[in-house]
Amino acid sequence: MIDQNQIFTIKTETEFNALALQVFRFQFENNPVYRSFCDLLYKNPTDIYSVRDIPFLPIQFFKSHQVVSSSKAIKKTFSSSGTTGNTTSKHHITDLSVYQSSFNDSFNTFYGNIKDYVVLALLPSYLEREGSSLIYMVDSLIKDSNHPESGFYLDNLSELSNTLKRLDSEGKKVLLIGVSFALLDLVETYSFNLNNTIIMETGGMKGRRKELIREELHTILKSGFGVNAIHSEYGMTELLSQAYSKEKGIFNCPSWMRILTRETQDALSISKIGKTGGINVIDLANINSCSFIATQDLGRVNNDNSFEIIGRFDTSDIRGCNLMVL
Repeated sequence: MIDQNQIFTIKTETEFNALALQVFRFQFENNPVYRSFCDLLYKNPTDIYSVRDIPFLPIQFFKSHQVVSSSKAIKKTFSSSGTTGNTTSKHHITDLSVYQSSFNDSFNTFYGNIKDYVVLALLPSYLEREGSSLIYMVDSLIKDSNHPESGFYLDNLSELSNTLKRLDSEGKKVLLIGVSFALLDLVETYSFNLNNTIIMETGGMKGRRKELIREELHTILKSGFGVNAIHSEYGMTELLSQAYSKEKGIFNCPSWMRILTRETQDALSISKIGKTGGINVIDLANINSCSFIATQDLGRVNNDNSFEIIGRFDTSDIRGCNLMVL
């Protein structure tokens, strides 16, 4: 059995690689869906000598299968957003304390103590549905900030504007985390010149607006909020960890998370550093689910393990989905 505390105390690449192989063996034995996927690829722990050899489960399996590596009762099910008629992903959580440790330790690593911030959240598309892992995380951060003015905003942009300007002028450290379309709505209606506020976008227009490339979005937001940089959060329903970008869309992972890219023409082969490919995520916090996931995002990894997201590509490019009935 793996000691879950090991996950959040990784210090070196050697420690990460050793634990990743250990988690792979554990999930191979305890996750029926992942085991079946590996079997169909003729991959066995005896064949796996490095993290580059580990099979990555296509993310679509979370739409059709119960992906769990634990026999414990499911405590919470997170679900993705989806348009009417679309099947949504479901991430079944057997131990919420692992998720809480992940997002708390990660935030502390990149931004320091949450109690130093007033946390304002503009996440209308997430608030309007059930089962959002992002809402669960932000709600916890809001409570842990222990500031009376931390909270969620839905349609009350005027109140948010006034609060944001006042707190910033008072020299309070503020984190405004918002979905892209809502942040655009805010700066199109109100103007700001903020000096003590971090603006963090979580991506996605959610069908509300035309999609913009990141550079264009950040240019508009920087001008509208009067800040030098726009921060970003990279996470998804199927993960229990987040990567953060403090500027220019360059993301960094916490010590228990890594990004690899796979070849676009051969989805089972890992690309060289710096080459654009499909994003594969190793999330060791996903110990009770699946820690090795092939996403539908397209990006590249840099020499220092930072990464960039370039876009998305067609699900048919993820070879392996046709190996099991979806």
